Amino acid sequence: MTGGRDMVTLRQLVGGVVEGLVEEHTHDALGDACMRLGLPQPAAGGTKRERVRESFAAVVDDELPAVAERVLLALRPDPATRNVIQDLLWAGGSREIPKRTRREIARSLGLQDLVHGADRFRALLDRLWVLDNDPFASVLTGRPAGLGARIDQHVFRNPGDWETEYLFEQLGAIEAGDARFIRFLEGLVSPEVMPDEPAQRRIVETINECLRVVAAELRETGTEDGYPVFRVVASGLAHARRPKNLIFASLAKPDLRFRSAVDNDVEIVGNADKVLVYDRPISADGIRWRDLQAWWRETHQLPSDVEAKATLYNRLGECLPRSSPPQRNLWELYHAIHGPAVPDLPALLPEVWLHWDPKTVRSRGRDALFNQRMDFLLLLPHGQRIVLEVDGAQHYSTPDGRANTAEYAATVRADRDLKLSGYEVFRFGATELIGRDDARSLLQQFFTELFRRFDVSPRTD
Repeated sequence: MTGGRDMVTLRQLVGGVVEGLVEEHTHDALGDACMRLGLPQPAAGGTKRERVRESFAAVVDDELPAVAERVLLALRPDPATRNVIQDLLWAGGSREIPKRTRREIARSLGLQDLVHGADRFRALLDRLWVLDNDPFASVLTGRPAGLGARIDQHVFRNPGDWETEYLFEQLGAIEAGDARFIRFLEGLVSPEVMPDEPAQRRIVETINECLRVVAAELRETGTEDGYPVFRVVASGLAHARRPKNLIFASLAKPDLRFRSAVDNDVEIVGNADKVLVYDRPISADGIRWRDLQAWWRETHQLPSDVEAKATLYNRLGECLPRSSPPQRNLWELYHAIHGPAVPDLPALLPEVWLHWDPKTVRSRGRDALFNQRMDFLLLLPHGQRIVLEVDGAQHYSTPDGRANTAEYAATVRADRDLKLSGYEVFRFGATELIGRDDARSLLQQFFTELFRRFDVSPRTD
């Protein structure tokens, strides 16, 4: 098992689909076909089937999910096989939506309110459900058959024949895995299926009345073609709105002021060259390194992605405190561990300003500076915010090594405030990150579990 997945079954199913390459490609073309799927170059000897099998067998378990995603996109297996593979890929990490809640959602929705265009609605059903489970029936009867044909008749041609709950039952939505059902809900209110913002928001409000009892909600997390995008998230993160002012990588404390308090527009009037300000809209994917690098290259008018990557990495590294080698270790190992996958993973943003207090320590006391910056921030898909903190001795002891309960209490209080504001906070003791090899092992396991929990994976498009 890897990340909660049944890797044996996944390998068997994906391997069966991959063997279909032998029917469509010559010996000479097999190499390119395999490599497009992320498979190793097949050996020269043997039959086509033997070459494909050996190539697929060389894929390690950690790489298998990404290969499976490419196989689904490129080879398009039959819907039943596709759905089993998807369920294996999506296993674990999803909110639980009980059957009772699913039925309550269906009963609260008018079916015709969901159908804003037969073609768009039917395309969503085709992507997620098995609509033609008896392909031979139409041959025997001479008429369209299967669930898809019945939906065409009773939902599109004769609206009112079916209730929403009955459609959900016929699709298998009541019994389906949580991840598939959640994607179905998100699809129902997506711009692609429902290009009508008032209608989107009405349906979202109706669904959220039912989801509230299971501590979940459809929340607006971005835009697509001018329409809002909604994702199912834990309702406990309701305060986690889309970030507006992202000020990070600070080399010195900036001097800030409101340009417009009404619009919450912030202006940096001092030390502006000592901080970075990400000023682009943040999508439903959060901020990935690819997004950050594109912004950096454009704003600095750099000639290539290679130069943008190197200079951005160096600039972000400059802001890390010289007094905290463990913090630098976390930064460097994040990129070393993930290597080529980094561009499509969340950007690790260092030294991010959480809040700002214009009064000095002399006029307000030491709390004017306390916890103003986060060591690292990750903006994940679906509006999730992850804070990583590296705690040195100053977080729990005095300079002479005695326990400092007041300092510890302040740290704990700050964690509570962050969590109530919609952040997830993970703390590392500085000693955990001192040894390079031990730190690497620790962080590799941590990020694997973190990304599994929050459904983060590199894009395959």
